[in-house]
Amino acid sequence: MQLKPLGDRVVLKVKESEEKTKGGIILTDTSKEKPMQATVVAVGTGEVVDGKKIPLDVKVGDNVIYSKYSGTEITIDGEELLIVRQNDILAVCE
Repeated sequence: MQLKPLGDRVVLKVKESEEKTKGGIILTDTSKEKPMQATVVAVGTGEVVDGKKIPLDVKVGDNVIYSKYSGTEITIDGEELLIVRQNDILAVCE
């Protein structure tokens, strides 16, 4: 199934969290911190402000950092995705 987000929404594929610390300690699932980095999978058409459509600043394939407690988690075809508003994206990693 392919998702097409509406308006200023963006679909992200969250990067996997680290299995080990830098010191070599293996982390359990409960002690892993949710990563805040993701790859953009799909973008909406843009936000409408005062009757004018404003395009989004991110594009498919961008690696981004997003707010910690933002978005809606969904699972499609066994893949975990996150739908966020563009305002929840803090930076693009280059």
